[in-house]
Order: sequence, then C-alpha cells, then structure tokens
Amino acid sequence: MTARRFPTARRSLNAVAQEAKGCQRCPLYRFATQTVFGEGPAHAPVMLVGEVPGDQEDLQGRPFVGPAGRILDRALADAGINRERVYVTNAVKHFKFEPRGKRRLHKKPNAGEIAACKWWLDQELDLVKPALTVALGATAARALAGRALPIGASRGHLLELRDGLPGLVTIHPSFLLRMPDPQVKEQEYRRFVADLRLIARHVPAAKRAA
Repeated sequence: MTARRFPTARRSLNAVAQEAKGCQRCPLYRFATQTVFGEGPAHAPVMLVGEVPGDQEDLQGRPFVGPAGRILDRALADAGINRERVYVTNAVKHFKFEPRGKRRLHKKPNAGEIAACKWWLDQELDLVKPALTVALGATAARALAGRALPIGASRGHLLELRDGLPGLVTIHPSFLLRMPDPQVKEQEYRRFVADLRLIARHVPAAKRAA
C-alpha cells in the first residue's frame, strides 16, 4: 500500500501538530488529556514509531517521556544512535487506558483507532521523509505496513514496510518493563539494542558522534 501524499506547500510539522490538537477522528480524544504528536528534527534520517502514548506522555504532551521512553533513550545510546537525529512518534496519538483505582492502565488500540490515526502518521512520514522507519512493536508495525507483521519473524533485518518505505521492526520498550525475571530481561534488552544497531548500519547519519 503506497503512503498517501499530502501537499506540503505552506505546511510544516508544527502546523500539522497544531491541527492535531483538535483531533476527533476517533473516540479516544474524549478521555485523553491531550493529543501527543511526534517530535524531533523536521528532516530526521530516522523515525521511530511506537504504539500509543502512556500515562506520563498523556500528562506531559510529549512522546516517550515515561518509563518506556527512558529504556528507549538508554538503548539508543548503547546502540550508538544520536537521539537528537531521531524523530519519535506513535501510531495512535491519544492515550487509551482502563481506570484501575487511581491508576490509568494502558490498553492496546484497536484496528479502527489505528486506521483513524493513520491520517496523522502518514503526514508525519510525508513531511519528515525519513531514510529509515522503525516500528516499535506489533501495533506500530501494523500501522506502517497495513497488515500484521510478527515481531519474531520480522526483526533483525531490513524490510519494506510498504511500497517505498524501508524499515525495521523490533519490540516496544514497554515489553521489557513487563518482564519479571532480571536475567531474561537483560537478555531481551541486549536483543533490543542489537536491533537498534541496525539503524546505524543502514543510516550512518544517525550515528552518535565519537
């Protein structure tokens, strides 16, 4: 499936982000604090796409600023990736959650919510034009490829997410937060870093300065 092209005259990421603040394309806006749009360099060589904002992201209005974001920042550093050269966003821009006492527990977005928010993700891709797009988790992979991509079979090598969109697939860092066994968690973290090292191999401009 070819990415939809949008006219870019007089448009910018900032303009689209401002427009997205009023998004009502799916019911999630009724319960979330705010839209959480992507952020990073306007022409970043790499775009990382996650699933949905978490609790802290919803409160702060920025992607990957909670516990999963801290793991991602650490993994990018360990992989030799310059975080300032990466654009980060989510497939769905509003927090989906289930109240549990005073806590708000993350819920996975459904196919309709992913499809509704593709409007914004396609515009981010069209404006940033990354050389490489990385799907963090199954939801991001589905949003980018338009079909289910099993993480285990897809990770570890370059693939075409859809026509003209080279990319990589790996786990979402929140997967590591849910692992109770420290030894297994460390092994999976090392696999995650190994996946991210492929970014620098395919896009040298994303490397951290020595």
